[in-house]
Amino acid sequence: MSQVATIDFHVTCDCNQECTYCWGPQDIEAVDTAAALAIVSRISDGPARRIVFTGGDPLKRPDIGLLIRTAKSAGLEVAVSTTGDELTESFLAEHGSFIDLISLPLDGASETISSRTKNEGHFLAVVAAMGLLAGYPDIDVKVATPVTRHNLADVPNIATLLDRWAARLRNRMFYNVFQAYPRTMAADVDWEQLIVTDAEFQALREEVSAGEHAYPINWLNHETLDKLYVMVFPDGSLTIPSGPEFVSYGEFLAIPDLDEFLRTTDFDAPKHQRHSRNWQRTS
Repeated sequence: MSQVATIDFHVTCDCNQECTYCWGPQDIEAVDTAAALAIVSRISDGPARRIVFTGGDPLKRPDIGLLIRTAKSAGLEVAVSTTGDELTESFLAEHGSFIDLISLPLDGASETISSRTKNEGHFLAVVAAMGLLAGYPDIDVKVATPVTRHNLADVPNIATLLDRWAARLRNRMFYNVFQAYPRTMAADVDWEQLIVTDAEFQALREEVSAGEHAYPINWLNHETLDKLYVMVFPDGSLTIPSGPEFVSYGEFLAIPDLDEFLRTTDFDAPKHQRHSRNWQRTS
């Protein structure tokens, strides 16, 4: 079996949000269009079947439409992980047919809770993005909530909100709930004010799972999140987060056989494969 099903391509560090728990790359200069296209081509030639364009916010990158269309034309499943505040009708009209899934973060079921960790107005931006995606039912929608001390009690309310959205949307929907991980490139983060305990996360899982939901919920605790992702950072380097560290393995394009190379790292391929099966295109 292939070592990797999904590769996350962080195409930029630019973002409208400044989330303290974010473990996306920061202050790294992005490769140009030619190099980004070469990375997409190498991913399509390798073992992965899916590419996730992420960041930062990938919609902040001017050539993201070209990268998306190139990846889809090369046979990859294409996901776009965006904050939602850059998503527009014109973008979807031009590029939506090349996108299989759009992932949106949601930190609260109201602006009051959301603004504890996101900039004010983000909740309404996600609501607007969901409204736009209702017009593109062939695009799967994933909502992702990082569970912190700021929203632990509100996650059941988020699930209830998603229940209402799922009843109206024709899109296939998924919900990822993950325990905020103590890993970041930012300095001086007070993790004690953010991180929930394993017991609290498990109790939350039991509370939410006690109800019926029309969409699958994927629970990602600290153990699950460790060594789970294969990332290409904006500068083109291959990175596998391990523990609190971002372990860099040099230039992605210089690796001749990714499957063989990953066997020399501490990347957890079985865990990654199990996680990737939670979202699979049926057509």
